[in-house]
Amino acid sequence: MTQFTTRITSMYTLNTPEPDYVVNVLYEVTGVDGTYTASIGGNTQFSSADQEGPVTPYADLTEAIVIGWIPESAITSAQQCVQGQINSLINPPVSPEAQPLPWATP
Repeated sequence: MTQFTTRITSMYTLNTPEPDYVVNVLYEVTGVDGTYTASIGGNTQFSSADQEGPVTPYADLTEAIVIGWIPESAITSAQQCVQGQINSLINPPVSPEAQPLPWATP
């Protein structure tokens, strides 16, 4: 069974509507299944027009709070991509090979 983790790798801010207002978050979803590991990066952008409730000061943000801002569907999609990568590592896809034409003289 694959264990997934999500971590924030970078945040971008503007000084409006509040100082250090987060407008873009980069994250990485990693999956580990035994000896197999895969990951994928993603980003989510925010607009002050979508702000609900009070703004949490930048210094008070935690990784868990910021991960909570990422749409669940984006994390689920990233996990599915990571699982596909792991599945390909466990059972590598078979690739076709070019063969000499049977009527060609060697």
